[in-house]
Amino acid sequence: MTESVLSGDDVTWTDPTCPVARTLDLVGDRWSLLIVRDAMDGARAFTDFRQRTGIARNVLTDRLRRLVERGILDRETAASGRRQLYTLTQAGRDLFTVVVALRQWGERHAFASGESHSILVDQRGDPLPELRPTSSRGAIVDLDGTSVRKDY
Repeated sequence: MTESVLSGDDVTWTDPTCPVARTLDLVGDRWSLLIVRDAMDGARAFTDFRQRTGIARNVLTDRLRRLVERGILDRETAASGRRQLYTLTQAGRDLFTVVVALRQWGERHAFASGESHSILVDQRGDPLPELRPTSSRGAIVDLDGTSVRKDY
């Protein structure tokens, strides 16, 4: 298991024993995930995030603060001393698979057939293959092949 991002003192957990619910409590609103997405695409400054998302200044300020407090982003002062720069922490970088899964779901379900959209490509320019969960033996699993074990 990895080190937790939070002590839990500053968050009211929706479902304290569910990792999905806790993750959504930390980064589940649309603006937070779009900020994380943009940080993955190289945004670092307040103005970068604002221009890419169109988010209101006060909402962006709040989300950046929360993402820093929750260990998703690091904040540092730029060399000029005039602005703050944001970078993903390891916990933030670990959201890459989540963002890819959301993107791939959106490619399948949020666009009409033939409708234009962006695609995520690897270093060779090839689209990423569909993410598929696998069992401990490497076999692809789906909803019918898994279950949730409580008390792990």
